Amino acid sequence: MSKAKTRSIGILTAGGDCPGLNAAIRSIGKAALGTHGIEVVGISAGFYGLITNQTRRLRESDFSGILTQGGTILGSSREKPFAEKDDDALSGHKPEMIRENYDKLHLDCLVCIGGNGTQTTAWRLSQMGLNVMGLPKTIDNDLAETDFCFGFYSAVDVCTEAIDRLHTTAHSHNRIMVLETMGHKAGWLALYSGVAGGGDVILIPELPYSPEKIAEHLIDRARKGKQFSIVVVAEGAKSVKEAGSKTKMKIKGSKPSAGYRVAAEIEKLTRMETRVTVLGYLQRGGIPSPMDRALATAMGTEAVKLMIAGEYNRMASMKAGEITSVPLEAVAGKTRKVPAGHPLIESARMVGTCLGD
Repeated sequence: MSKAKTRSIGILTAGGDCPGLNAAIRSIGKAALGTHGIEVVGISAGFYGLITNQTRRLRESDFSGILTQGGTILGSSREKPFAEKDDDALSGHKPEMIRENYDKLHLDCLVCIGGNGTQTTAWRLSQMGLNVMGLPKTIDNDLAETDFCFGFYSAVDVCTEAIDRLHTTAHSHNRIMVLETMGHKAGWLALYSGVAGGGDVILIPELPYSPEKIAEHLIDRARKGKQFSIVVVAEGAKSVKEAGSKTKMKIKGSKPSAGYRVAAEIEKLTRMETRVTVLGYLQRGGIPSPMDRALATAMGTEAVKLMIAGEYNRMASMKAGEITSVPLEAVAGKTRKVPAGHPLIESARMVGTCLGD
């Protein structure tokens, strides 16, 4: 592998919004441009900006004051250059357009900050001969080969605060309060915030739930004088019946989200008043937590160290508390789910939390 010094890099942020993106941009920019004199090109609107050459040279002043800002100064999009079903006029030509603009900009490396789809696209670009570097961001925390992704800690803070606030209403009105979090394929966010907020029931995609067992748990709490309960539901949570069905449930109109489905099942089986709160995009927005700022900074400087050494096609990672990196091919196309034997699941069970199974 060539050890030639990296002279010029491009940075893009792709996929959904996430706290810590600007902290990562700042880290890479200050370390690359300010410390090593590497030219930094900002690419607007994710991969779409590289396809259409929406770029600008970044200066040191661009990285000033953005550490605590939410969002991304570069903008983002969900553009998928390798999508097979794409109806726009550029369909089928996007990967080649990316390579052409990469060459025109004289980039030595493209830094792709994003989640599962972004890292998969980065890997596919590396297969075309581009030098790429990945940084893992997602509030779902479901990227393979890293224990934590920046953005996750901030989202846990938001969800936990929401649970804390729901406790007062639940207690005042003797209600069951259902809180739906993001997490379509993996339940990290619901699990961590549910445990941190003292959720009485936590439902995640990895553990199909039984409505009857949830009802039994809630009724048992009521018999013991606990007239209210908090139920934390990941958006991808499914009942045992749903998980085992090979066909999608057919419901008139649009399908209710997981929180509303669980609430309806609870009311039917317990006759207890139940209310639903869906946090939605509130989980993505706002300033990053201190932990996310630190993690994004550490991962950004790790990426710069690798590029300085001429080591490309890797993703910055946290493993066992240490910042390291892994090959992009080990990340692409994979989702890291909560293992059934995860220590936090065991802790939840030991303190009396029902996981629906």
